[in-house]
Amino acid sequence: MKKQLLRMRVNGRDVEVYVRPDARLIDVLRDLGYLSVKEGCGTGECGACTVIMDGKTVLSCITFALQANGKEIITVEGLAKNGKLHPVQEAFIEKGAVQCGYCIPGFIMSTVYLLNENPNPTHEDILDALEGNLCRCTGYVKIIEAVKEAASRLKKEA
Repeated sequence: MKKQLLRMRVNGRDVEVYVRPDARLIDVLRDLGYLSVKEGCGTGECGACTVIMDGKTVLSCITFALQANGKEIITVEGLAKNGKLHPVQEAFIEKGAVQCGYCIPGFIMSTVYLLNENPNPTHEDILDALEGNLCRCTGYVKIIEAVKEAASRLKKEA
């Protein structure tokens, strides 16, 4: 299978890489060193591989890399600015929402998307936004608390 040129912007950095037409976005991102993007299920069921592509969340394990051609991708590594964690990252740490941590990058990216779209989410809005992310370690209580805390922090910054 002949490789094709993929041009995308990842976390503010222009990237050009040759990929097979059947290459998955998750594999390309991980090969580029973005290790926060985790493969939990490989079938789009768990959300561990969630990234933001052109402002929308996508499951990178079921997204062909070439679908990202010309697009902007944000991973957890792209959230911190000038050495300061994003308010969502800070809230997840402060609220103890991280257990093993495997699923957390996906939860964080889903939360960033939610709060970009809806800075004042209700409890139900949060549940709806996170329904595609699975965690086997927590009861979700601390994750939901972290989302609420992040919303509060972002309001204060605005």
